[in-house]
Amino acid sequence: MELNIQVENLKCGGCINSVKKALLNSLGVKDVEIDLETGTISIQSTNEINENEIVQKLAQMGYPKVGENDLGKKIKSYVSCAIGKFD
Repeated sequence: MELNIQVENLKCGGCINSVKKALLNSLGVKDVEIDLETGTISIQSTNEINENEIVQKLAQMGYPKVGENDLGKKIKSYVSCAIGKFD
């Protein structure tokens, strides 16, 4: 199964590392590809993907779906990005 989600606040490799690590730790996710230019996250899974669960996890990290951004999520994205740079 494949799921594509377009999100906001993806800025760099640190963001990509944080998102990939979080999603690859999710049940059944086998691959994550991220296009920084478009903000698109493509998720490959061996199981059914619970889109709401993935969207919620991304928003908690500061990467909400397009149109659902706010100041709090932007701040969280900087923290997630910094963590991704050091992992």
